[in-house]
Amino acid sequence: MEIAGLASNRGRNLMHVADESPGGADLAVVLTNDADAPVLDEAEKRGIPTEVVERADGEGRRDHEERVVAALDGYDADLVCLDGYMRILSDEFLDGAPTTLNVHPSLLPSFPGTDAWGDALDAGVDVTGCTVHVVTDATDEDGEVVEDLVDAGPVVTQEPVPVYEGDDADDLKERVLYQGEFKAYPRAVEWFAEGRVDVDREAGVVSVEGDEAADLPARRVTTADRAADLRYGENPHQDAALYADRASEAATVVGAPQLNEGAKALSYNNYNDADAALSLVKEFDRPAAAVIKHTNPAGCATAETLEAAYADALSTDAKSAFGGIVALNRECDAATAERVADSFKEVVVAPGYTDDALAALFEKDNLRVLDVGSLDAPAETHTEKDLVGGTLVQERDRQAPTADDLEVVTEREPTDEQVESMLFAWRTIKHVKSNAILFATGTETVGVGAGQVSRVDAVEIAKMKAESDAEGKSADGAVMASDAFFPFPDAIEAAAEAGIEAVIQPGGSVNDDDVIAACDEHDIAMAFTGSRAFRHD
Repeated sequence: MEIAGLASNRGRNLMHVADESPGGADLAVVLTNDADAPVLDEAEKRGIPTEVVERADGEGRRDHEERVVAALDGYDADLVCLDGYMRILSDEFLDGAPTTLNVHPSLLPSFPGTDAWGDALDAGVDVTGCTVHVVTDATDEDGEVVEDLVDAGPVVTQEPVPVYEGDDADDLKERVLYQGEFKAYPRAVEWFAEGRVDVDREAGVVSVEGDEAADLPARRVTTADRAADLRYGENPHQDAALYADRASEAATVVGAPQLNEGAKALSYNNYNDADAALSLVKEFDRPAAAVIKHTNPAGCATAETLEAAYADALSTDAKSAFGGIVALNRECDAATAERVADSFKEVVVAPGYTDDALAALFEKDNLRVLDVGSLDAPAETHTEKDLVGGTLVQERDRQAPTADDLEVVTEREPTDEQVESMLFAWRTIKHVKSNAILFATGTETVGVGAGQVSRVDAVEIAKMKAESDAEGKSADGAVMASDAFFPFPDAIEAAAEAGIEAVIQPGGSVNDDDVIAACDEHDIAMAFTGSRAFRHD
């Protein structure tokens, strides 16, 4: 798609569109009504043709516009984009040109006119923004401007921008440009380039195919309120803050009250780890406990009682659990609290505490105690991760296979106990950084190999942790879970050396037959889930 851009000054939006080329659109020409406009130099730097059509003294609006249309005639533009073009256009131009867009620095119909920034400040609003709209005729039969028709064309898209205490017009102008117009204008151009826009001029309505409510919509508008100033970020030289989504209904550490108010506030890493720990114990219906270190489980278990679940989780790797985060999926009782307080932990997260449990936990001066409330609230359906210049959004991994979902692919069938352990291991490994390997017996972890670039190395680490750090447990006779397929049989060989007797993994490797053969050779049962469980953050 070819664009004709009209600007009277710097044309920063036009240059941004030229640099972005949204939807493959190109700026075919930049036309200005001012021979000294800086946009001419910027266009020349980019190799964009330019035209200058100044208005002569005494020249009427329509006569000038006729010359503008003639100057654009040879460029075969599909769309006209205005950017600070300081002329109200009449039907003389609009009837002879393709669809014409303008970007206005407010959320129309609020604050039309030439001083939208000052008008927004005078009105005391805390949100303004910008609007990309179709330009319509705002003149009468004599070519005189009709003020009520200015900036009144149908809206294509808008972008909100915050107004902060102490802003002046210059502050707001820059924020609206960079946080609003630089998003909205390329978006609108891309929609036109993709043929997704229908303009009904008679009805004064613009519709955009695909711009509708969805789990993953074509555009996202999100806001958050600063909930806490943090001492620092992941490291002391990094500033950090916590922002809260007030609309979230999920049980979360973000808004959880810290019950021991005298203890130091949570850090960036505490929040991150506590969120990971809570997400893990939410997986289970039975009493469950998890100990998290650097967002990875040092141990996890379910049991008949919360105390037993915590003891089993801790005994997986008490050494690594030192200074970790504890999450529980039941109200914390005194017996569990005493075990938690028995060694150094940073934070404990639970959906409530008995008075005796709080008394035991408060004995530790800087053990932060968070009450996240009921875990029955709806879980958030999507997760997101900020990147430089964007955000990844995906469905939360809520897979929870049952025994009937597993495909046994080996000569040896897993026992019912092994299947139970497989399913526990699979729910847990979803919360271990990839490449991930997890050993489990019953419904407790035995060894965890997390975040390795080689899957066989992850097996070796899980094996080493089980042999050297697990207390009262062994990999001998355990189940092994792998979050993705085994590319080679070497991981099975290492697992067999550790005494693993059953494996759960997604399957799907070109070498599945070799991996299955290795299991059969070592009399190991193996089942495929058919889906992997990567976790990269």
